[in-house]
Amino acid sequence: MTGAASEPLPIHSEEDVVRVRHAVRALAVAVRFSLVEQTKLVTAASELARNTLVHGGGGVARLERVEGGGRVGLRMTFEDQGPGIPDVGRALQDGFTTGSGLGLGLGGSKRLVGEFQIDSTPGVGTRVTATKWK
Repeated sequence: MTGAASEPLPIHSEEDVVRVRHAVRALAVAVRFSLVEQTKLVTAASELARNTLVHGGGGVARLERVEGGGRVGLRMTFEDQGPGIPDVGRALQDGFTTGSGLGLGLGGSKRLVGEFQIDSTPGVGTRVTATKWK
């Protein structure tokens, strides 16, 4: 599988969340995803960037065009050095939240992409990787 990751996009404010959304949209257009698929990617990116900001205390996003097995896609990686997620399985359940939201962010984001992985260590931080193939 090949890919070139973007420069890290900082996530330290709501404006950064918007910048991540725009960058994902631009890359999704470049990869030639349909409008519906672009919307799914931007929605997932928005939720994951917001989680990075709110729950992780800020961090970075990396975006990359990936190729493998004769197909092309977009991979988004969100990293923070926040408190981590003690129970990833529970965090993926709809309705579970540690904040004031609806608890649909992680599970909803997972449903919007093809591949989804969370690596989290309490007290160290979290990395969420989401890939959607065309």
